Formats: sequence, structure tokens, C-alpha cells
Amino acid sequence: MQHKSFADMHCPIARSLERVGEWWSMLIVRDALRGARRFDQFQKNLAIAPNMLTRRLNSLVESGMLERRRYNERPPRYEYVPTERAHDFRPVLWMLLSWGNRHFAPEGRSVVIVDAQTGVQAEPIVVDRATGRLLRSPDFALAAGPAADAHVRRVYGAAGGSDDPATEGVRVRAKVSKRRSRSH
Repeated sequence: MQHKSFADMHCPIARSLERVGEWWSMLIVRDALRGARRFDQFQKNLAIAPNMLTRRLNSLVESGMLERRRYNERPPRYEYVPTERAHDFRPVLWMLLSWGNRHFAPEGRSVVIVDAQTGVQAEPIVVDRATGRLLRSPDFALAAGPAADAHVRRVYGAAGGSDDPATEGVRVRAKVSKRRSRSH
């Protein structure tokens, strides 16, 4: 089934979904960030059909999430390396993991985030980069930004604050729990 393209929408969520919104794409990026590089590794980890995997890898290369590098001349073989854009996406995956654990894991958490040095379990939160305040409603809301078109301005209203992304952006920070993880 062909879906509507979000590429021309003036919404950063829609444009992001255009690049990574197909479920196989997020799982491929997740595995690439964990070290998978080759076609057969992705296929084995995900049990995905080869034709679907080929399409998803090509799409992720086109969107700048993965870089295709040849590692064998004859026959030609490629590996897929996460780009800076994919590494920037890791906190989104971590938040999705946390949300899924909280709402869709009646059997309990099957995967958790841990401090790589200590093994202490961590819980991601989203905070404002400038103030360190937890981003939650009603304290924070969406607003039209400086590049918004007329439709977005009507839907979201005008933004306040700085146009500087370094001070207006958000970062994801992990809140370390006192529990130690027993699995990695």
C-alpha cells in the first residue's frame, strides 16, 4: 500500500516520519547503532524479507541515516554504517524504548538502558537545553517556529524565545536509577 508522502509538509515530525517512520527503518537503525553492518546481519537479526530489507536500506542511505561502504569487490558487497544523523536519532529510539516498556510490556522490561561503564539502569527524560527543566505539558507546548508557513502559524501560533537552535533546542538526559541492571 502506497502511503502519502510527508516530505513537503512543514512539520518536523512529519518530515522525520518520512525518513524513519516505516517500522523496519527504525529497527534497522537500532541494529546499526548496536553494531550490525552487513545485509546478512540485518536479515538474521530482524527476520526481514530480502527485498524489503534492500528497499529499507536504500531508503535509509538516501535519507542520510546510513552510509553504504563497499567491503568486497567481487562479488560486490556493502556494509551500512550509521551517520551522524543516525547517531542523533539514538535518543529518539531510547525514548521510544522507554515509552514501550512503560505502556506495552505487560511481561516486564525486556530491554533497558544502562550506563555503559557501571551497568546502572537509566531512564531517559527530555529536558530543555537552556534551563535543564523537564519538558512536559502544560509547562511547555508546541509553537510555530521562525520558518513556519501560514498553515503552521495558524495551527500552532507564534513561537517565543530565541531563534538560536543551540539555546532553543532540547537534549535527552538519562536519570540514573539506583537499581543495577542484571542483563545487557
